Amino acid sequence: MTLNIQTFRNADHRAGWRPGNNSGGLTLFKALGHPITADLARDWRAGLADAGRIAIYDPLGDAETVDVFHDLAGLSPVAYLVQQIEHVGREAFGLTARPVTEIGDDFDTLLVTAFDGEGFVQHLKHILPTGKRIATLDPLRLPATMLSQPRAYVDALNFATNFGFLRDGDGLHTRIVTANYWSGYGAKDPALWCRLIGGDGVTLAEWEVPLTRPFETITIDSADIRQRFGLDDFAGTLFMHAVRIRGHEIVKYALDVYGDAAEQLSCTHDANAWPADLYAGVPAPDENEDLILWVQNSHPIEIPAGVIGFNLVGGQDVTSFDESVPPFGTVAVNVGALLPDARFPDQIELQAGRYFVRPRYEVIQRASGRRRIAHANVERVDLKPDPEIRENAPLFGKGYIMPLPVLPVEEFQTFCLPTPMADTQMELPIRVDLIDANGTCVAEKFLGRVARRDSIAIDVDGWMKEAAAELPSGTGHVEFLYDFRDGGEADGWLHALARIEQRASGHRAETIFGAHMFNMPLIFRDEPQSYSGRPPGLSTRLFLRLGGETADAMCHLLYPASLPWAPESCTDLNLFSGAGEMVTTQRIAIPCGGSRHWRVSETFDAADLKAAGPDAYVQIRDTTCRLFGFHGLLRPGIAFSLDHMFGY
Repeated sequence: MTLNIQTFRNADHRAGWRPGNNSGGLTLFKALGHPITADLARDWRAGLADAGRIAIYDPLGDAETVDVFHDLAGLSPVAYLVQQIEHVGREAFGLTARPVTEIGDDFDTLLVTAFDGEGFVQHLKHILPTGKRIATLDPLRLPATMLSQPRAYVDALNFATNFGFLRDGDGLHTRIVTANYWSGYGAKDPALWCRLIGGDGVTLAEWEVPLTRPFETITIDSADIRQRFGLDDFAGTLFMHAVRIRGHEIVKYALDVYGDAAEQLSCTHDANAWPADLYAGVPAPDENEDLILWVQNSHPIEIPAGVIGFNLVGGQDVTSFDESVPPFGTVAVNVGALLPDARFPDQIELQAGRYFVRPRYEVIQRASGRRRIAHANVERVDLKPDPEIRENAPLFGKGYIMPLPVLPVEEFQTFCLPTPMADTQMELPIRVDLIDANGTCVAEKFLGRVARRDSIAIDVDGWMKEAAAELPSGTGHVEFLYDFRDGGEADGWLHALARIEQRASGHRAETIFGAHMFNMPLIFRDEPQSYSGRPPGLSTRLFLRLGGETADAMCHLLYPASLPWAPESCTDLNLFSGAGEMVTTQRIAIPCGGSRHWRVSETFDAADLKAAGPDAYVQIRDTTCRLFGFHGLLRPGIAFSLDHMFGY
């Protein structure tokens, strides 16, 4: 069962780049499913139940989406009217859509399924029978003080929302960290509106974080929230809404899981605000591990029992989760128990039905109690193999690059795993290159046309031994690349996962990402992508949160290049205080095609770090190339965390 809502639309790449369209997210479902809207909808829906005979007027074709959240079918409408001729003849609510010119007189209330509804009513004045009541979606609007674009309600900037996972209890805590990048785009009075919702879907707390300084740090710590609001143990959703903003409609953040015990340390990326049909990129656990998936219902409607399901990638046998999840509720699903025979490097696919955003999974080592948290990724259902990728391969150089870090080999062991991320990917024609930090390729492995059902884990230690290769710098990265020497198809949605283990402690972390074309003068569709502006995306602005006094922060920056670019990067590491003031800058150079592993304690003077304060962060800025990065916290010999960085 899949919800009949549109949450994510990837732009037609053949149409070229369009400003402000990089995210691909749609907004109406956010407007209808916002927690405040859900509160308002109770009275609105009750009023419609007493509105007599209802005719639905659907000028934008959105009535079925409204029905998902607010049960229009339960009103037993007597007519379904549309404005667009292409919509005439649609079937909905047990009715056939008629043109609004056939409005007739056999109803008491005309329900216009649109926000800013008065404008649509004006179109009907000459044909609307007198004495009819008019209802629109406007009573469901958020307060005007929360809007960034008051004149266009269903605008992406009005719904810059995201879901955070927040847990506090049993010696475990969570911390969400980001920066006020909206003021950098010209926002004058932004704020972050927050609602903490418990696992049962009940609101635990609500507050607003004023953002008074450009680029200031935003930190939300579960332990602080628990004390502030007098809460018991909780594990649930932090719904965040950036209000009165400019320039960027996505709430990006880093999520840290830490514990009272030093060995409890992990991190993951933001949730991605668009619920999807499928998720993948979840590796099966080892024999001595438990795999837990945290499902956060992203809507004000229940997830019915049996909707959520799990199967091995390439397999057809789906095991259902036979419990319901309340509106906005959070539940921990023991995936290992549902798929007891799944073992790494098996990969797990999640049937989600558009009910929740990109979920986190947590792996618990039974013997030690150590935990690692990571996120699944969206598995595309709208892709087909693209023959132009293979046909134009000579022009692309390396083309699509999926880079993953190899942390210092004396301290860490690295495993890499290509992951199918579209339901049409029956095979992946790929090779993997091992590249030293200086940009030199030291080993190459052609994997062939990897079948969807096959999971190939690459042990970098074993690979180097087999190839009699080494990393002269002691660190580097791997690149997964399309390789058509034996034929095959590609769609540009190549993903891979890294599992990294700290040798001294056995602590692990996992991270996953998708391929892009990097740093090339040619443009193919929307590649190379940019965080802002049109391709080829020759700039970098990345966020690195610090670990305070409890852990060192580390960063692994990659300079991938599909075609030869500048010989070295010109990268500034800007240390900011929590108040958004730049304290100092260090400049580094990364060889084209290479990488740089660095740690905050070794890069900045102790005096500068002290001046920056406990909420300091580092902005990685480069105007000459696009870098890709991974960040984490480190307790040498005890624990570490790792995930990819976010740009803004």
